Amino acid sequence: MTVHFIGAGPGAADLLTLRAMRLIRESPVCLYAGTYLDPEVLAQCSAEAELVDTQGLDLDRIIEHCVRADAAGLDVARLCSGDPSLYSALTEQTRRLDALGIAWDVTPGVPAYAAAAAVLGAELTVPELVQSVVLTRTQARSTAMPESEALAGFARTRATLVLHLAITRIGPIAAELTAEYGVDCPVAVIYRASQPEQLVLRGTLADIAERVAEAGLRQAAVILVGGAVGVPVECAQSHLYDPARDRSRPSAPIASAASESGGGQVRL
Repeated sequence: MTVHFIGAGPGAADLLTLRAMRLIRESPVCLYAGTYLDPEVLAQCSAEAELVDTQGLDLDRIIEHCVRADAAGLDVARLCSGDPSLYSALTEQTRRLDALGIAWDVTPGVPAYAAAAAVLGAELTVPELVQSVVLTRTQARSTAMPESEALAGFARTRATLVLHLAITRIGPIAAELTAEYGVDCPVAVIYRASQPEQLVLRGTLADIAERVAEAGLRQAAVILVGGAVGVPVECAQSHLYDPARDRSRPSAPIASAASESGGGQVRL
């Protein structure tokens, strides 16, 4: 028996990986957070599968379901919105499972920020404009943020800023970021990226809070801040594709590289 932590992506079922689809279909028990998942994702479960919505459960009760499944020898598909590496409570759940001797593994998924960028048609790392992306959140009634991760500190980098779980604080966030990014800095808010209810709001730090309030958004939205999400985006040409780049030195053959590393034969 194994508990499979599965990145269920931003919502759309056709963004599930092949591995995720297989594990969901094969697992007799599915634990999922009903707040964020599209019903089409759950439709991949077997008709006989036990479906448990965890949005109203604490950690103890979630682990209880895993313990019962383990006793019955039943695999569990533990669906995480987006990718399990971000804000999924993976660490605290797997720590409990380890203590109980219950096997688990992780299947990655499309993270929400990637789906949001795709909706915008935006590259978040634009040559000579921005080359770093900060993924973070803010604190309201949630778990405390480390003092070293203050939003103002990230703002000083002028990196593309991606904020999760922060839509209810968009006003204070915009005010705090203005000092570093400037009042005209582009902002995009993507609600339920890839799902039927998807909504995109564009603005600046000066007006995005008003736009969010008018739309009545309270959850399931990602905030992207920085010049890379503006329209249009002016940028330099990257070194990789620059016509002036010296391409006279050929790359090492793939087959040769594999041979030197002890790998098997590579056929092109």
